[in-house]
Amino acid sequence: MRVAVVAGPDPGHAFPAIALCLRFLAAGDTPTLLTGRKRLDVARSAGTDAVELGGLEPATGDDDADSGAKIHQRAARMAVLNRQRIGDLAPDLVISDSITTCGGLAADLLGLPWIELNTHPLYRPSKGLPPLGSGLAPGAGLRGRLRDSAMRGLSARSWRSGLRQRSAARVEIGLPAADPGPLRRLIATLPALEVPRPDWPVEAVVVGPLHFEPTTSVLQLPPGEGPVVVVAPSTANTGASGLTELVLKTLVPGDVLPSGARVAVSRLDGPDGQVPPWAVVGLGRQDELLAAADLLICGGGHGTVAKSLLAGVPMVVVPGGGDQWEIANRVVRQGSARLVRPLAAAALAVATREVLGSPRYREAARRAGASVAQVADPVRVCHEALDVSA
Repeated sequence: MRVAVVAGPDPGHAFPAIALCLRFLAAGDTPTLLTGRKRLDVARSAGTDAVELGGLEPATGDDDADSGAKIHQRAARMAVLNRQRIGDLAPDLVISDSITTCGGLAADLLGLPWIELNTHPLYRPSKGLPPLGSGLAPGAGLRGRLRDSAMRGLSARSWRSGLRQRSAARVEIGLPAADPGPLRRLIATLPALEVPRPDWPVEAVVVGPLHFEPTTSVLQLPPGEGPVVVVAPSTANTGASGLTELVLKTLVPGDVLPSGARVAVSRLDGPDGQVPPWAVVGLGRQDELLAAADLLICGGGHGTVAKSLLAGVPMVVVPGGGDQWEIANRVVRQGSARLVRPLAAAALAVATREVLGSPRYREAARRAGASVAQVADPVRVCHEALDVSA
């Protein structure tokens, strides 16, 4: 099977797309990744074909402050721009990232079946949940249900507006206004990070996290016999800033951390200044670091959180905006993390001591990671969906 996988260059979307391409390759399929220029060499080095996805840069008149316009109008323009590029690959199936929605539109233009890739839990509205992004657990009792209903009513306007924008964008490029949607939605998360809902879509399948390490380098931990704290600052534009600097200033071994503790800061760039002898900063395989870790301090991005849970490592989560607040609250309710917001030295120190000092957080993280046994194989899901649609 020939597969075109479309995803933007942000690490939280490009790296899972690369991981999915590698899964297809291992199954004997022929995937090609369409993504931003800065991820092409990474994908090719990993062993998958990759071509540039055109139109990622904003055009004159684009309104990035309007999320609907950013997702739908730009996607429509990109679908037209990349139609030939995708068609030349002669794919049997198109996989379209849930944010880089041009892939699905281009597939519709080409008359090809397509599947949506969600690199996080299912974020579609539900009649049984508070609005996604609120971070709230489903309301209990009459008062809680009334709260959720009122909040859903407010957020429904934005959802309906987005549907209208998508219909308008489809019509502009010659497609019917009614969107038939994807054959399947691959929900690349752990079951433990999902919230039960009464209206789970029949086309949505939880397939487990899709992780890809963009480097073969391994960060060497400083010498010591104490606990290992891994820090993974957010790569998202909406992430909390200053996490690395505050950690290196606050979490001093023999003070906040036990004597002999080590800190490893995993990020795409190296240190900005002097690094204390008990710490290391740079790009290294996160899976290797987490295998030795006692605690992860992170921004709450889904990929990093899922990696930590799969390794059975508890967290201190410092969420920024976007879906980080939602994910952070879910892992707190699940029991594997403490949340710090706003970011402050005293709160960070208290949360770090609490999670390191109580085994219940690690036990909860291990339970969450074990839920991966319940997921489906994404490649099999794609093949079966294509067989049914034929």
